[in-house]
Amino acid sequence: MTPTPAGDRVLVGYLHASFANGSGYVRMADVPDEWDIINLSFGEPTSVTSGDIRFTRCPAAECPNVESEAEFTAAIRAKQAAGKKVLISIGGQNGQVQLTTAAARDAFVRSVSAIIDRYGLDGLDIDFEGHSLYLDAGDTSLRAPTTPVIVNLIAALKALKAKYGAKFVLTMAPETFFVQLGHQFYGPGANGSADRRAGSYLPVVHAMRDDLTLLHVQDYNSGPIMGLDGQYHTMGTHDFHVAMTDMLLAGFPIAGNPANVFPALRQDQVAIGLPAAPWAGNGFTTVAEVHKALDCLTKGANCGPYRPKATYPHLRGLMTWSINWDRYNGHEFSRSHRAYLDRLG
Repeated sequence: MTPTPAGDRVLVGYLHASFANGSGYVRMADVPDEWDIINLSFGEPTSVTSGDIRFTRCPAAECPNVESEAEFTAAIRAKQAAGKKVLISIGGQNGQVQLTTAAARDAFVRSVSAIIDRYGLDGLDIDFEGHSLYLDAGDTSLRAPTTPVIVNLIAALKALKAKYGAKFVLTMAPETFFVQLGHQFYGPGANGSADRRAGSYLPVVHAMRDDLTLLHVQDYNSGPIMGLDGQYHTMGTHDFHVAMTDMLLAGFPIAGNPANVFPALRQDQVAIGLPAAPWAGNGFTTVAEVHKALDCLTKGANCGPYRPKATYPHLRGLMTWSINWDRYNGHEFSRSHRAYLDRLG
């Protein structure tokens, strides 16, 4: 059993710790109490294939209200004392990480450990985007991948889990392209002409499922995705979130092959990823639509055209990009959804 943060339902938020991004800098001490898991964004590599991850806090020139290192560390301790989990998130839009070699794998473990130890963090979030993960031609097995960037990432994550033990929190925030799209397309395909990144997170998620605290797929910045009903679903509506989440909790055949199935995750391992505000990402979903999706998934009520395979009363919660954008938007996300999740019990 993997570690679970305090409380049955969680809100996960990314904190722009290394940049302002137009939304303004939020000090760690000022992160509202609604957030259960705080992902420091981002650790990035010194080069795409080095595996050497560095975390640099926002410079004062960009974030005039940035706190001192000592204040930052003390605020992390205070959050942890209040039952929160603070993680380092690796990747993001600009942080391409390709562990193509054993040396890069080992550098990743060493450098990520150094960041975790420096700040006394609770674990790690993998937010690999862009071209970080892909599948080589002929790599079609979910359970026995052969592509070096996949194999080395799995090995690195297992090494970190072994180093830190049972309390280590491991979360992942892939885009739909790397997960649910795998229902239709997996890697370059038989003729090698498809996008080799399609579904490429699936072997990583599968290999780590016994150690995975949370998978919160980004249900935004996504094209239409085919659900288990054979229909395409478009982001921004409750139906999209229901269909995408159902795939994770019911399982699905990869590239339509019934002999190669991605097995269902536990309900407590899955949260829904959303933008906190219209400016935070394409596919913003209103509070009312999100609550309809949660009603449908957890209670079987308020469902739209898509009907999930089952009800999932133990769905874990919500993730958002980001804590900063939520504050910019008057805390609508955290306050509205915290209240809903608390009522859900």
